[in-house]
Amino acid sequence: MHQLTLAEIARGLADKKFSSEELTRVLLARIAQLDPQLNSFISLTEELALQQAQAADARRAKGETGALLGAPIAHKDLFCTQGIRTSCGSKMLDNFKAPYDATVVAKLAAAGAVTLGKTNMDEFAMGSANESSYYGAVKNPWNLEHVPGGSSGGSAAAVAARLLPAATATDTGGSIRQPAAFTNLTGLKPTYGRVSRWGMIAYASSLDQGGPLARTAEDCAILLQGMAGFDANDSTSIDEPVPDYSASLNGSLQGLRIGVPKEYFSEGLDPRIAELIHNSVKELQKLGAVVKEISLPNMQPAIAAYYVIAPAEASSNLSRFDGVRFGYRCEDPKDLTDLYKRSRGEGFGAEVQRRIMVGAYALSAGYYDAYYLKAQKIRRLVKNDFMAAFNEVDIILGPTTPNPAWKLGAKNSDPVAAYLEDVYTITANLAGLPGLSMPAGFVDGLPVGVQLLAPYFQEGRLLNVAHQYQLNTDWHTRTPTGF
Repeated sequence: MHQLTLAEIARGLADKKFSSEELTRVLLARIAQLDPQLNSFISLTEELALQQAQAADARRAKGETGALLGAPIAHKDLFCTQGIRTSCGSKMLDNFKAPYDATVVAKLAAAGAVTLGKTNMDEFAMGSANESSYYGAVKNPWNLEHVPGGSSGGSAAAVAARLLPAATATDTGGSIRQPAAFTNLTGLKPTYGRVSRWGMIAYASSLDQGGPLARTAEDCAILLQGMAGFDANDSTSIDEPVPDYSASLNGSLQGLRIGVPKEYFSEGLDPRIAELIHNSVKELQKLGAVVKEISLPNMQPAIAAYYVIAPAEASSNLSRFDGVRFGYRCEDPKDLTDLYKRSRGEGFGAEVQRRIMVGAYALSAGYYDAYYLKAQKIRRLVKNDFMAAFNEVDIILGPTTPNPAWKLGAKNSDPVAAYLEDVYTITANLAGLPGLSMPAGFVDGLPVGVQLLAPYFQEGRLLNVAHQYQLNTDWHTRTPTGF
């Protein structure tokens, strides 16, 4: 049963081939057996999962249907879940139990999804390797000596290892798409505002966006359907109708205009990945797509702009964790200043502290204009580049990452090297555009992803292209050895 996709599970439950409770028990046993190798979960919610599975079976027995009714999933551990630890991968929130459900959690629970647990992540979503977690690094199931990508590495590793069919994740600068590429999954970052951020603990508020991680585009469509929609609790949520994403999967690609930016194929890209990307283009051309070279001239300064804007917003968002109201508190503080300093110094890890300090510096009186304001101007130029490109093409295609997954610890001494791995993904976050990564092949036994970008609210177009590609290739069906 663990090899079934979300779509296959929905059909199996509808045909009464198995019950949600049977499936849930199988997957919980599999997690207990295999996750010690991966460290992909922070918390397991066995009791809740079985209650939800039994409730889903009862709803189906009464004639109710739904693609997510009885389907097992997990949540990245920054989505608040009522009465369950929501740690954000940090010592700071190790003892925090949310008093309410995030909108995404509530919507999926209402649809009948079964929550198996909370997945490991880079601390406060800051990282590209899932090595900054207070609970230890997550391992890539394709090679346990390599990283699974971050910050949603726990969700990615769990789905790739067939511990569950799909999971929620978040993407601030590529944290859905990069782990998807590193673990042979399909991952979708929706348009900014498409999925509610209410109850999703913030890293960088103007960049964060929740989305699905699954093995196929078809499964991403099912999970996104349950996650998307307007939320009055979230001031950045967009009141835009949510289309039927599954209904758009089978559209023809005849005449689809694909833009391939020349800036993507620079010295920093592994030539073997470049070859796989070109092979993907040829596959889509066979399906009727038309390919055109385009230009995104502000791609290079975008990475510098991102690493000013994101830490600046993080320094503001994380100021609430002060040892006073909730979360970690140091022992025996001498005074209030000592309480603040030691609680934050002991509660936050090195990467989080680094980004808070960079952000506070960029926002300080003497440097605001030189750094933060200039970064916001570059952000506008990046958006303008995309708007010009989408006047000529329907989607933009390129690599998700410049290299395959690196070895655990390989970039720990050089944070900038890890930051540069986000070069292809951050522009979508700066512009607020939807982006998808899908499996495109392997380099040295490690998965490689191809990235698709589309205009605002065109997630259905991305899912359609990815689904048609997956009907004609088998990369996404490959399973890591031992799982």
